[in-house]
Amino acid sequence: MNALQNPLSLIGRILLAILFVPAGFSKIGGFAGTVGYATAMGLPAPTVGVAAALVIELFGGLALLIGYRTRVAAIALAVFTLVASFFFHAYWAVPAEQQMVQQLMFFKNIAIVGGLLAFAAFGAGGFSLDAKRGQ
Repeated sequence: MNALQNPLSLIGRILLAILFVPAGFSKIGGFAGTVGYATAMGLPAPTVGVAAALVIELFGGLALLIGYRTRVAAIALAVFTLVASFFFHAYWAVPAEQQMVQQLMFFKNIAIVGGLLAFAAFGAGGFSLDAKRGQ
């Protein structure tokens, strides 16, 4: 094992988690506004979708952060991020002046999915609850 593998895995988990955990918390205080935005974007069952997003972002992000059931959390976050990308960053369906920003956001999310899939494939690393549990 490379001497950098465990610290870099921890840093990677922290960097991904700081994207999801605050987003989950923000949906608690701004639930109605987020539902309104999801409705405007055409999300089916927006209240259920926002509630699911809150749970996945908050608990999936925290699980990723501490390295608990990392593979499951990473897959859930990857699927969520991929689906959200198609609903909220559909750069091919927006006016020309919005396409560049939405395309950037879409492919940024695709890169995040790639990082999450790496954790799903390889696990959390040695500095994690999964490692302490022998997973």
